[in-house]
Amino acid sequence: MEEIPGPDKQADYCTGVRLRRARFADAIERQLDLFEREHRGLIDDCVAAERAYDRAPRDEAEERYGDYVDLVETGTELLADLRDNFASTLEEDVAEDYEQAFNRAVLRRFRRFALEIEDR
Repeated sequence: MEEIPGPDKQADYCTGVRLRRARFADAIERQLDLFEREHRGLIDDCVAAERAYDRAPRDEAEERYGDYVDLVETGTELLADLRDNFASTLEEDVAEDYEQAFNRAVLRRFRRFALEIEDR
């Protein structure tokens, strides 16, 4: 069973968790910047597909939603590949911390791609 830190150790524990996450912040930020630059068209296509779905008449909505989901899945897979390629260069326990930090960063920056990224 994991020991829960008492009030005297809580600050040290929380700081340690933040430091582990922060050590990847710069690398993840650059990776997400690269993704955004290289896949700007995909991101814009997702926005357009979502608008088309929102504006579609009832008889076209299902097809428009399918188009949107396909684009989102593509973006999610590209981000997961980016994450997994970098994680493969790290030791296993460090890679797990990195993957969690990456997934959280995707959630903050590219919410539409974050829903299923942990499953990839």
